Amino acid sequence: MRYLVSQPSVLFVCLGNICRSPLAEAALRAEAVAAGLAVTVDSAGTGGWHAGEPPDHRAIAEAARHGVDISGYRARQVRREDFQRFGHIFALDQQNLRDLKRIEPSGLLGRSTARISLLMDMVPGREGTAVIDPYGGSAEDFAQTWIDVREAARYIITRLAG
Repeated sequence: MRYLVSQPSVLFVCLGNICRSPLAEAALRAEAVAAGLAVTVDSAGTGGWHAGEPPDHRAIAEAARHGVDISGYRARQVRREDFQRFGHIFALDQQNLRDLKRIEPSGLLGRSTARISLLMDMVPGREGTAVIDPYGGSAEDFAQTWIDVREAARYIITRLAG
């Protein structure tokens, strides 16, 4: 199946799609609205064990602190068609980047059209770094994750609006 992308499209990917990638999705949605830019945004995980679940309650709380409601988001696993549906796929860390490149479709049928990279490569001076995984941490770790993904979201919007 081929997708025609009429506006910029971004997929954020972490491991389980309940902490970092939903926060990145929320941050980019908020920045796009503030900039008046239409962008298709979603998030997914390389693993599927949380599929159908809402984000971690601490991620929901952190997004809410910034006026964004992510309680309706539901985790899902990356699908083959994501590599054609999205123009940009951002991994939140190096392991998920390697996993995305490993599962990226190739060949004439179903070939990937997405640009796959590490999210923090968007932020000058942060190239090659990961967004910390706050899952085993505290509310402060979720706050730091928000700071990181919001900063990256601002750079993405600047590039897309450019």
